[in-house]
Amino acid sequence: MLRNVIFAAVAVLILSAAPTLAETQFATPEEAKALLEKAVAVVKQDKAKAFEMFATGEGGFKSKDLYVWCANASDGILTVHPTNKGKELRDIKGKQGAPFGETIMQNAAEGTIKETTYWWPRPGSDEALEKTTYYTKVGDQVCGVGYYVE
Repeated sequence: MLRNVIFAAVAVLILSAAPTLAETQFATPEEAKALLEKAVAVVKQDKAKAFEMFATGEGGFKSKDLYVWCANASDGILTVHPTNKGKELRDIKGKQGAPFGETIMQNAAEGTIKETTYWWPRPGSDEALEKTTYYTKVGDQVCGVGYYVE
């Protein structure tokens, strides 16, 4: 009897400590911010190499549902993005009409990480979900990383 109680208690502890599918598949705000901070450091070191790493995911720059994007600070043209490279960030709106691209271009500042929230589908999906993007200005680029609000 005692053995069964101990087994049950251990099983409950193991199951309660195990991460859920969402915790392992989808990124957290902390992971998104950390990835942006890592991206900023790489852009400052070697912008061309950074863009290559962001595009390929080398060095952990594509993790879970996170990716790094950058746009020219002068004209807003996306220099790195999985699907929108070459488009103007200012023209991109959330799926419920929020002009988040314009917001980012107006508010990005060197040395300061800001955030904006809008609705956007996860990669490979059509369903719009609430998404928050952390962004900052790095030299002549505006870069960001977004996570989905759960």
